[in-house]
Amino acid sequence: MDSEKRQAQLERTTRETAIKLAINIDGSGKSDIHTGIGFLDHMLELFAKHGFFDLTIEEKGDIHVDYHHSMEDLGLALGSAIAKALGDKAGIRRYGSCLLPMDEALAEVALDLSGRPYLVYNANMPAGQVGDIDVRLFHEFFQALCVKAGMNLHIRLLAGEETHHCLEGIFKAFAKALDQATQYDSRVQGVLSTKGCLD
Repeated sequence: MDSEKRQAQLERTTRETAIKLAINIDGSGKSDIHTGIGFLDHMLELFAKHGFFDLTIEEKGDIHVDYHHSMEDLGLALGSAIAKALGDKAGIRRYGSCLLPMDEALAEVALDLSGRPYLVYNANMPAGQVGDIDVRLFHEFFQALCVKAGMNLHIRLLAGEETHHCLEGIFKAFAKALDQATQYDSRVQGVLSTKGCLD
């Protein structure tokens, strides 16, 4: 199983966004990310580095309107790419979790690559914006990602006074949890489910 290449490339184009994306689940943390939204680029670079995913993204969106379409559509694209790269998910641990400190902030993420999308997002930010981004858009990003990845994702912000630190903790914890869930376990025969499938 370890010799299989768990990679995916995709392009997604609508009247609102154009996205080219590639991910290697078994990478080394390299990234080349250009979404037109600087803070989002930073968060996705952290995600790649701390999850050891190789990730390239080129996105052109109608950010002159606002950032909603770009962030939601990128969530859809990244979720689709993760699902495609993992294939039938044979041999993986399926579950992952991480409790991660980022200075005064503390984030907890738990996920299940069950094939059944569900997001619980308990992350009340200290401020309504980080830079020029409405922080509620991160809920939209993760919701879209869950739908396309077929992921049950729980995100909790347990402490934090600086919004940048809070979101950085969440993205790092998400990366570590996903890295854990996607690792092979030699004890797993087929998929880790009594049903024999993950959907």
